Amino acid sequence: MIEFDLEVDASGLQCPLPLLRLKKALMTMPSGDVVKVIATDPAAHLDFGVYTDQAGHQIIKLIKDADVQVFYIKKK
Repeated sequence: MIEFDLEVDASGLQCPLPLLRLKKALMTMPSGDVVKVIATDPAAHLDFGVYTDQAGHQIIKLIKDADVQVFYIKKK
């Protein structure tokens, strides 16, 4: 199990809301903290991938199940 500092449940939300929730969470966190994001939007991995690459954050782990994606993202 990966340790995290904050959990964001974006289940049931469609693009761009999961990404906006992630951005809002990261703004409140110190550098090096990890946020866990639960998303049901099938395109969330694309949005999160592009955003983390551009912003310098790191997706530590992505767990994809049938209807849910769980991201662990470390703030730069």
